[in-house]
Amino acid sequence: MARYTSIKHKEKYYQINCTNEEKGHKLNETNCKLENQSEINFKIHPMDVQMAIFHCADSFLKQLMVTKLSQCQYALPLLVPDPFTQQLEFPLWTFRQINKSWSIKNSKNEIITKTQPVCKAATPMVAFFRFGQVSSSKSQLMSSLINEKHNTFFHRNCKGSSSTRVLMDGVVEISWYCPSGKHTDTFTDCVAFCNLHGDAGANEKQLNILAEMASVSVVLLPQLDRNDKNATKIQKIYKDSTTVICLLDENNSALTEMRKGKYKIGLKDRNQSEVIEELVRAINYGLSFSSTGSCSVFRLEDVARFSDIRVDELDLDDCRMGKEKAQQMMSLLEKTDLTQSKELLLPCQGKLWHQWCQKNKELHQPQGDKTEIDISRKKTDLKKIREQQHASVSSEFIQLFLKEINSLNPDEKMFFLKWLGILLDERTSEDLSALHLKYNIKCSEVLKLKKNHGKPEQLVAVQTELKTISEDLHSANFGLVHILREIGQIYESCSSVKKDKDGLQCHFSSLPGLAAEMMISGFPLELMDGDASHVPLIWVTAVFDELVKKLGNLRVFVLSVLGIQSTGKSTLLNTMFGLQFAVSAGRCTRGAFMQLVKVSDEMKTQLKFDYILIVDTEGLCSPELSGRKTRDHDNELATFVAGLGNLTLINIFGESLAEMQNILQIVVHAILRMKQVKLNPSCIFVHQNVSDITAKEKNMEGKRKLLEELDEMTELAAKDDVCDVQCFKDVIKFDPLDDVRYCAQLWEGNPPMAPPNPNYSENVQDLKETIFYHASQSDVESF
Repeated sequence: MARYTSIKHKEKYYQINCTNEEKGHKLNETNCKLENQSEINFKIHPMDVQMAIFHCADSFLKQLMVTKLSQCQYALPLLVPDPFTQQLEFPLWTFRQINKSWSIKNSKNEIITKTQPVCKAATPMVAFFRFGQVSSSKSQLMSSLINEKHNTFFHRNCKGSSSTRVLMDGVVEISWYCPSGKHTDTFTDCVAFCNLHGDAGANEKQLNILAEMASVSVVLLPQLDRNDKNATKIQKIYKDSTTVICLLDENNSALTEMRKGKYKIGLKDRNQSEVIEELVRAINYGLSFSSTGSCSVFRLEDVARFSDIRVDELDLDDCRMGKEKAQQMMSLLEKTDLTQSKELLLPCQGKLWHQWCQKNKELHQPQGDKTEIDISRKKTDLKKIREQQHASVSSEFIQLFLKEINSLNPDEKMFFLKWLGILLDERTSEDLSALHLKYNIKCSEVLKLKKNHGKPEQLVAVQTELKTISEDLHSANFGLVHILREIGQIYESCSSVKKDKDGLQCHFSSLPGLAAEMMISGFPLELMDGDASHVPLIWVTAVFDELVKKLGNLRVFVLSVLGIQSTGKSTLLNTMFGLQFAVSAGRCTRGAFMQLVKVSDEMKTQLKFDYILIVDTEGLCSPELSGRKTRDHDNELATFVAGLGNLTLINIFGESLAEMQNILQIVVHAILRMKQVKLNPSCIFVHQNVSDITAKEKNMEGKRKLLEELDEMTELAAKDDVCDVQCFKDVIKFDPLDDVRYCAQLWEGNPPMAPPNPNYSENVQDLKETIFYHASQSDVESF
């Protein structure tokens, strides 16, 4: 929506001005100035606004901007001329967090799904150029090729566009077409599309780079004479490129092959749908050369090899240093098998930690026949486990991590942590994809054997293999979260035995301060270990104590979320607060993570608090768990989340409460007990994937039924706990008129090429305002 915001000045002309000294720093009021130039009417081109912000932003804001543009299926800046020196910049760093997923059919007609970082993906590339002035819009043609219902590339016919632009000429944008493996796909494999804005003749360096790397070159041409200044450049592309498609602005001919790999299509007075069909056909002819090996392969990282280009990763000392340090750590990791890495390098969070969690739960579970001797024995066992954790040798991997995190300056540290996360994801993603494929094959074998009533011993053997693959999948997950979990366990074991650990690069008492600094910098921290289903209370308390020391005794509003697996909880929080919690289908978030969001000075007076602590939780009713284990796990998590937040979002897919009914009964029981200790949480029900334009009466009927069900649950819970409570509103702050919200479906179409639905964003913004209203009315505690 922001992309189509019109910026108009009726009386005064303003020019966006950035100084060279301001480049590379965070965007603020001094970075971008609007200087009064003259008294004429004009509009600022929306893409000039985007590029002005891009030029003034620091490396991390640029990366966030590009990542969000990619999520919205918009084109991304690939080559950017400096507005002062015209030096060409390749912002490779900004692409590092972007992954693309697509599905293709193999020779057996099986659908294979791939997920790769865009920097590493090897794909064909189609480059579009324009020479001279033409009446047709190149960017509009490209958008129609990729998704006819979405403007991937901003063009002259988009809302808010203007006839003048300052910062886009010479910019090369890139986008990827990702197929779904269906017969409706325009292209059968992933294809990169590059768009050189402005006259290609005036941007020779960009033209040469794209022409050399492209599998197919598409050239938009006006009527040319023999003496045209661009004739030599056009002839060079025609001669050197394997496949060239000439789009002729003043010609009305259909697709014609002039010679092998050379095509022309007329645009004048022609139906655009027909032109697009012919253009797709011609591009696919060109891409078909890939099967013979003559089609060049494009990798984003390869753009950096061209001379006279400034590559941000190489130009920024802090980025280069952070990458070098992260690569040193990865060299240690590469010496081990991925499925054994955690066990060898992170010993404190393995079996010993899980044993400690189990015994600690047993110690605190109410058992009437428990004697003092039993309690004393369990405490002794807990202490022995802590001593064993403390005695375990700190791996070289952890020692190096602590050394780097303590020695680097703040910017180097941020780059180091970002790079380490990126490199860990790259290393694990390929192996995880292979394991997922093996898992799916074995699942199919199990189902087939059950259906055909196969031999019991054969079924048991395949099920055993399936269990082994499942364990490998769990072991192969290795990220920053596991490194911080290990540091937390090192701290807890050292605190328990009251002694520092041999081999650490720092005193154990400094470890919570490192985690607190990461939280302040915007990194999420694990609150509940998803593997052990346990809160490392000593560690979390110490981190909060350090936050108080660093930030002061500030007021914090806690917002938590609860819901069934894969109902869009993390996506909701990411959209609402600009966070980057992990999202995907399946059990993506494990346990609970917390992230600090600072409240602006402008909002503080309205909201009466300084920070929001966002708590994202794993989904309930996970198919990975089963039977009683699922119920116990879900009950513990629901009670924990409902008691933790000042406000809990109860996320429901659709309008039915059926799946959440048992969980809500547990929550009601828990809240009844919380009232005895004067905890008064509130909740909002969020129904995802429900149109907000349904009749008001229908929504009112749904709210009435919801309240009836909640009142019934409360009445049953009150009888069990012998409480004088009549209805749900007696237990928790809840207004069925204001505290039930509906969100439209996230995607406008079918992924992977579907853009986000603008109605979803509007619904989330309305929900955010409701949350802020609740927050302004609540009594907020300090850390």
